[in-house]
Formats: sequence, C-alpha cells, structure tokens
Amino acid sequence: MSKHWVRFLDGGAIRFGVIENNQIRICEGDMFTDVVFTENVLQIENVKLLMPVQPTKIIALWNNFKALGDKLELDVPAEPLYFLKPPNSWLNPGEVIRQPKQVGKIVFEGELAVVIGKVAKDVSEKNALQHVFGYTCVNDVTHSDILNRDASFTQWVRAKGFDTFCPFGPAVVTDLDPHSLVVKTTLNGSVRQEFPISDMRFSVAQLVSRISHDMTLMPGDLISCGTSLGVGSMKPGSDIKIEIAGIGILSNRFE
Repeated sequence: MSKHWVRFLDGGAIRFGVIENNQIRICEGDMFTDVVFTENVLQIENVKLLMPVQPTKIIALWNNFKALGDKLELDVPAEPLYFLKPPNSWLNPGEVIRQPKQVGKIVFEGELAVVIGKVAKDVSEKNALQHVFGYTCVNDVTHSDILNRDASFTQWVRAKGFDTFCPFGPAVVTDLDPHSLVVKTTLNGSVRQEFPISDMRFSVAQLVSRISHDMTLMPGDLISCGTSLGVGSMKPGSDIKIEIAGIGILSNRFE
C-alpha cells in the first residue's frame, strides 16, 4: 500500500512522518531504515511542509521523452543525458521562485522524480527498482535565454542552477507504478502540460542502473526524469503547479 512521506516544520523542530486521513503521523528514526511509527498525529494545516527528503544531489534528464524529442527533431540518445541541480536551487513546496538578476525568459518544466532509498552503485537494470524508495514532483525551472547564449558552451548548470530554481515535493510516495502516472502542469489555473510517464525513452530501472554506473546514488537523491511538450515561460506574479495523481500537487509562486 502506498505511503505519502513528508518532512515538516513543527514549532521550530524538523520532523517527518506519513499522511493518513489528512493528518500526519509522526515518525522517528530514519525515513529509509528503522522507521518507528508513533501514536502522535498533527493536522497538516498546522505545520509547514518542507522538501520531503534531503538529497546529496539532484540529477535531471534531458531529451528523455519521445514526444518532445520528436517535436524538437532531436536524435534519440544512446544513453541518458543529464545535468545536476545544485543545492542552492532546491526549494520547499509553497515557497517563492525568485526572478534572478539576470533578466530573461524563465520557464517551468513539470517532472516526475525518482527518490533513491538505498545506496546504488553499479546496479543492474534487473535489480534497480530495489533501490527506489518512491516518487515526487519537481519543477525544473530554467533561464532559457542563458542556456544557449554562448555558441561554444551550453550553460546547463547556470541556466538551471539559480537560487530557488528546483522546487520539489510535497510528498514522496512509495509503491507506485511510475509508468501509469501522468504529469500535469498548470500556470495560473491553465493546463500547460499533461503527459504520460510511459513516453519516457529510458525507464526508471534503466535510469537508476545506468546512472549508478557513473556515480553512487545515495538515499534521498533524486533523479528528475525530464519533461515533455508544453514547457512555457512564467511572468512574475504567476502561480505554477505540478500535479501527479497519486503523489500530490507541488505549488509555488514566481516573483
């Protein structure tokens, strides 16, 4: 049975737990190992939700959806193409995505992210899902004007690494079939993206396996699976929501 895991701020203390009937059951120990479920519950509206995990890194995919790749006339990649979102870009649900001083076109990218639950190093595709804890929502915010501004160097890290450019959450949900999920992005209430995870070029198992041969994946790390059609720009004052049925709604404002 699926569980919705959250981290939250309660009276100045950071805690974690699971959502049950619109309440949070407080847990102790470690989210990934030796969890203790207490009898203490809190009302969700009485706490501030935080990023549901604390990664050591967030890996994000490029050209991983067939529909978008076909539209952009991109070659089919022989292996996963990815970059990193730095810790300064990570943002809690409900907090504000900030316009950087480098003025230009800022775009949203709704994505599903895989959350690693067990150290993964050189794992096989067959065993890869044993290292997955669950799934969450990500907004891979991008300064698109900067990305290709220099013809000699695509500026992936800079364009995608500004402060507040990677909100994720609100929960990590276990025991889901990712290929049955649909990512829906709304901007000021208007649906801009709605695409199936089943359109991914590389499956979750393939991503975890192949990336684990490049770098060790640690509990809490995210692999953001990439985006598809409908990416668009945000203007200051916009409300942006990434919704995945079965996981929840990641809601942020852009100012």
